[in-house]
Amino acid sequence: MQAPSGLILSRDRHLPQARAADLCLPSPSVSTEDTNTTVLDLFGKHSHLATLPVVENQRPIGMIKRHVFLSEMAKPFHREVYDRKSCVAFMDREPVIVNATTTIEDTALAIVESGGKALTDGFLIADDGKFVGVGSGLDLMRMVANLQAEKNRQIMQSIGYASVIQRAMLRTSHEALFATLSDVGLVWQPRDVIGGDFYHFAPYPDGWFLALADCTGHGVPGAFMTLISSSWLSRTLERLGPRDPAQVLAELNRSVKASLGQTESRNDLGASDDGLDAVAMWFDRARSTLVFASARTPLHVLSPEESAVRTIEGDRKGLGYVDTPMTHAWSNRELALDAGTIVCAITDGMVDQIGGAKHIAFGKRRVRDAMLRARTLPMGEFAASMIDAHADYQAGHSRRDDLTLFCFRA
Repeated sequence: MQAPSGLILSRDRHLPQARAADLCLPSPSVSTEDTNTTVLDLFGKHSHLATLPVVENQRPIGMIKRHVFLSEMAKPFHREVYDRKSCVAFMDREPVIVNATTTIEDTALAIVESGGKALTDGFLIADDGKFVGVGSGLDLMRMVANLQAEKNRQIMQSIGYASVIQRAMLRTSHEALFATLSDVGLVWQPRDVIGGDFYHFAPYPDGWFLALADCTGHGVPGAFMTLISSSWLSRTLERLGPRDPAQVLAELNRSVKASLGQTESRNDLGASDDGLDAVAMWFDRARSTLVFASARTPLHVLSPEESAVRTIEGDRKGLGYVDTPMTHAWSNRELALDAGTIVCAITDGMVDQIGGAKHIAFGKRRVRDAMLRARTLPMGEFAASMIDAHADYQAGHSRRDDLTLFCFRA
């Protein structure tokens, strides 16, 4: 119920535990029949009062601010003129009035919408329209800060546990990778606690399969996409096997598009348009060949006898996005790997990182230069050297994206 004047904010919905009633402090009040002499006496008896509510028929209609009232009454002849007049002469007729059941968040919104005057003057609290007490702006801000701190703590606890789940999801691949390959390096660095990059490795009697993927976003949205994409990848491998990477990407594209409803005919612009860039590779152990298919994720190859790194670009279509056709076909490429050849796949968190004296992206040229400098190192140290070069270049700039690096020596 709305009072004759002032601002009342209340919403008919489930209310959390913290409410305006938790801020309610008992307070003396006056009615429209009380004179300014009564107000002066009350301010004198209650030195802590910043405001004095004015109530009519138990309903708050205004408030008298101590500093305004005392300033007015101190003016020449004002005592003689106003002493016996109604206290409404110096009443604020538009106080902030909040229902006792209003959430703390909505109470704070009411204060902001009032222009912030209630932060210093306080506000009135009513229950079913009847005056029950006053609220302090300072107490409100303190409670909002405490609630926000608690929410942040709970969110960070949830994200921290989500990180445990995400790392557990990658652990099987991580352990299998290092148990299978003798000279290999792997770095997985989410920009935040959790991230949108993932990898999948699986050994087979005649070779091994690896996929490296960069999903849309980072943090929580990116992590959701990794769960969706890695789940579909596992199912695809169970059904199709690992030896045709292009077919694996095509099936993963169809699965992601279908699960997110991201078809080319969709016209609801507010819906999702998420997907992933990825490279999938199959290494044939008997022939020492690498068959790979790529969606916007290049491979960097450095042969022992060559003085330059070859960068083999991927297909320009990502997986799962609205504008990627459901029937899009990626192509397989085959590399015969001489002994000692280094193959490196990196998500774009490295090449897109801003840094250096000119504040520009790290770029592929610096990737190649870093590979050449580290070419004689074991792959674990090779990967660490690449990451160190990237970190030195980033320097004081903030991290832009997740970063995953996979490298092996044939």
